[in-house]
Amino acid sequence: MLKEVKWSEDRSYKTESDNEPIQFYLDALCNSNKFDLLLGYFSSAAINVLSLGFATFLYNGGNVRMVVNNILSQEDKDAIKAANESLLPNILDVTDIYQLKESLNEYGRHFFECLSWLIANNRIQIKIIKPKNGKGIAHYKSGTFYDGSDTIGFKASCNFTAYGLLENLEELDSFLSWENSRSSKMIRRQNKDFENIFNGTAEFVDYLNIDNVEVAIKSSFGNKTIDELIIQEKELIEKKSRISESKILKKIFLRAIDRIEEIEKKPRFPYSNGPREYQMEAYRAWVKNDYKGIFAMATGTGKTITSLNCILEEFKRNGNNNYHFMILVPTITLVEQWEKEVRSFNFRDVYKISSKLNWQSHVPTLISSSKRIPISFAIISTYASFVKEKFQNLIKDFPADTIFIADEGHNLASPSVLARLNGFSINRRIGLSATPKRIYDPEGTKVMESFFNDKEPYTYSFTMERAINEDVLCQYYYYPHIIKLTDSEMNDYVEISIQISKLSGFGTDDPEIQGKIERLLLKRKRIIHKAENKLGKAIEILKSIYTEKGNLKYTFIYVPEGGTFEIVEDGAETNIENIKLINQYTREIANIDKKLLVNQFISGMQGRDEILKQFQNGDIDVIASMKCLDEGVDIPRAETAIFCSSTGNPRQFIQRRGRILRKHPQKNVAYIHDLVVIPDYEDQIEGSDTYEVERNLVKKELERVMYFASLSKNPYYTEEVFKDVCKHYKLNIYTIQSELASL
Repeated sequence: MLKEVKWSEDRSYKTESDNEPIQFYLDALCNSNKFDLLLGYFSSAAINVLSLGFATFLYNGGNVRMVVNNILSQEDKDAIKAANESLLPNILDVTDIYQLKESLNEYGRHFFECLSWLIANNRIQIKIIKPKNGKGIAHYKSGTFYDGSDTIGFKASCNFTAYGLLENLEELDSFLSWENSRSSKMIRRQNKDFENIFNGTAEFVDYLNIDNVEVAIKSSFGNKTIDELIIQEKELIEKKSRISESKILKKIFLRAIDRIEEIEKKPRFPYSNGPREYQMEAYRAWVKNDYKGIFAMATGTGKTITSLNCILEEFKRNGNNNYHFMILVPTITLVEQWEKEVRSFNFRDVYKISSKLNWQSHVPTLISSSKRIPISFAIISTYASFVKEKFQNLIKDFPADTIFIADEGHNLASPSVLARLNGFSINRRIGLSATPKRIYDPEGTKVMESFFNDKEPYTYSFTMERAINEDVLCQYYYYPHIIKLTDSEMNDYVEISIQISKLSGFGTDDPEIQGKIERLLLKRKRIIHKAENKLGKAIEILKSIYTEKGNLKYTFIYVPEGGTFEIVEDGAETNIENIKLINQYTREIANIDKKLLVNQFISGMQGRDEILKQFQNGDIDVIASMKCLDEGVDIPRAETAIFCSSTGNPRQFIQRRGRILRKHPQKNVAYIHDLVVIPDYEDQIEGSDTYEVERNLVKKELERVMYFASLSKNPYYTEEVFKDVCKHYKLNIYTIQSELASL
């Protein structure tokens, strides 16, 4: 930063010397993040001349405060006025240093739009003054640069204009806060004077608004001092080309370019407003827990960004310009998605490991070399590849500062992965999961918590309720629909239930009996999962939405997996064909109106990114999927979801809800329709062979229902829908909700 700069030996800068004033400004801008200027004449053309330095300064989070006199160019006056009248759209990405450089290097309409944006967003603050009861002008030429620790002050003869920087013979004297007491005293006095004027407490000046600014024109000032003013700035900008003719100036600008290229290579947060406070809170909690912990964050709250920010913060702290981290994910799709997120942080050395990639030709050499030479790596692997012997042989050679991230961290509790965790050598660990507590697997939960040295409420938690309340996720309406089984399905269901009930009477200690019960439960679950009446209800819901809105844009539907049989008539012949359920659903949705465009979204298909892009743009109306959208695919534009595939897995349906609740600028609220299969209970009586079995199944379905209903905008709708069902089975949905909360 400022202490690292090689300043002029005598702290003085003069035009046409080995130390030009423009060199001082560039060095100071490139190594500071706060800049206070007490000026006479000012023109944004100076920003243009110093665009290399200003780009670096703004990229580093810099903020400029200026006190200027009441004479400006017409363009600068218009830019300030535009900033005061309305907040401009985000026309600058201050995380992209090359875009900044180009924007500030162009002295045209876009340049002044950028200036307006910087003012409106408080990156450049300007106070306009003139002497009180006097005829002169404010003619200060001093300022300070600050890097967070140290300060350098200056007094100069040159105005902060292009003419002052490029044409005049000028001089500048600087003083360093760390050098001696005289310099530090001068800086303190300078800061005090600046704050007095900038804060509006100086009694010797009048403060003007932009409407009272005079526009610099020849008729106002005459030809005598015209070159010192700002009316010729546009022409002067064209003379920047002479920089290439001066060896001294060329050297100065090349050094600034090198600084930009050095910055461009460094990792950075991908969004201009930086990490959210809760993401920094998660980082601090992780460090406090000895660099281990579980981030229990609701789907859609940015688990990926939060964990990568931890790596970024550690990179900034270690100061050695290297990073080492490994990420485990459940699927190849997520390998690709994580790569995009990792690269958005400007981590460039990314290596992917999966069954589809030939990683063994280069990754082992990379890991081995990282122990001897300072090289970086970001490895993204599937869990399936992680457990293989070839990958396991590499882990012992990972550098000591490697950070390990387990996405969907509950997968660590699976037997194949668990077997590889004994003696795991990477100590800095982050587990990510929307549902780290495995409700039906307490042993697995215990393993995960032990591995990350964590337990409830976990190192960092961000619940869905909090996310909705804080507008991180959008609010939603929840509409459950009761689905009845057909007579044939009901007969099969009852028959299986009776068998389960009889076998349960023998107890569950016998492994053979337990195996039969599990197979029967799975068979019965398939009846619920593929219930024939789901399709009719889904089409009924879609037709209702279509009639009300006139379209089905931004709708996705989870359809059951597997196949079904349907009768196909071809002339005189009648055939029974086995078709995929997703094909049946897709066809029936398309038949609602010939103008509708429906696409499937399934694992392994080509052009999935293009399908999502068309869906976001509204070119595809409806997406039909099975489990594929559980894989972490982002679809923030989706407004309506229909869940036709029954799942008793809390992790799965919580994730599915998170998909539809992601924020989008054009989405205010989401709508969830959930098809809930309830066996025909009207003929069941308490004490019958299957009553208790049915009651347990209904209760299990209502657990899912209450997960959805409890945070919705219309929870009483759900109470009304299941009023009769709850009465029959002597259930209370609010008791079920309380039990869920206590798990």
